[in-house]
Amino acid sequence: MLDQLAPAIARHCDGWWSASAVPRLTLVALDEFVAPADLLYEPMICFVADGAKRTVVGERSWVAGRGEMFLNSVVLPVTAVFERLPYRSAVLRIDGHMLAELLLELDGTNPRALPAPGGQATAPMTAEIVDAVTRWVGLLDAPDDIRPLAPRIESEILYRLLGSPLGPQLRQFALADSGVVRVREAAAWITEHYTEPLTIEKIAAAAHMSTATLHRHFKAATGMSPLRFQKQLRLQEARRRLVGGDTTAVQAAEAVGYASATQFSREYRRAYGLPPVQDAARMRGKLLNARRN
Repeated sequence: MLDQLAPAIARHCDGWWSASAVPRLTLVALDEFVAPADLLYEPMICFVADGAKRTVVGERSWVAGRGEMFLNSVVLPVTAVFERLPYRSAVLRIDGHMLAELLLELDGTNPRALPAPGGQATAPMTAEIVDAVTRWVGLLDAPDDIRPLAPRIESEILYRLLGSPLGPQLRQFALADSGVVRVREAAAWITEHYTEPLTIEKIAAAAHMSTATLHRHFKAATGMSPLRFQKQLRLQEARRRLVGGDTTAVQAAEAVGYASATQFSREYRRAYGLPPVQDAARMRGKLLNARRN
């Protein structure tokens, strides 16, 4: 079935990353190596039909290759490294309401043990999951079928996932009082306020958690502290602005909330290996070469 899924993804992917007419479905198709990409992941599941991608978060990393799936349950600034090409994947953005309704319908009176708080996991795809995802992507070949069938196939995919090794993490994702849900809310709040001066106390208050509980659960789910999470968001956005070429390092630093350009340059170099202007020039050069090839 992977031999059917990979071509279907490539057929409907315009560029290496494409949103689609199917709600919550994004397609990724890459045939040439690119520089490691800074991305902001949403809660999602990535189904890899071909190739392999490494996701780096703080001090952690996960590799998902052909026939595997990767779950991320929180908003997360990551670095994506494509390790094997051609790369093909279908990405499902998780609908928490659909998942919760499905859980209530299936086994609301049959609770299962939850894993320790953790925001990411990988597992092999079963034949049933590959079949359902292939039919989901295949709806793009029959646009009139998308509206009536897409929600049903998406629900089937979630049902199959609940019975897979990713099931415990998905159940935790949907429970209102779980650690992952609280971390997800804290991460979303930081994402909205990352340019502002933040303290761990302020973030904990917004998440309705003690500082110790927030730090423990946040580190378990994201691989970094809340303040490092904020710093990563700032540096990624500054890098995007600099690569775009329409701002200076000082302007980029101010735009993302740095009060000190010196501190910004020091942290930027620590993260990317070069001072801001030099790194931006390097990245623009790589992008131009990739387009020519």
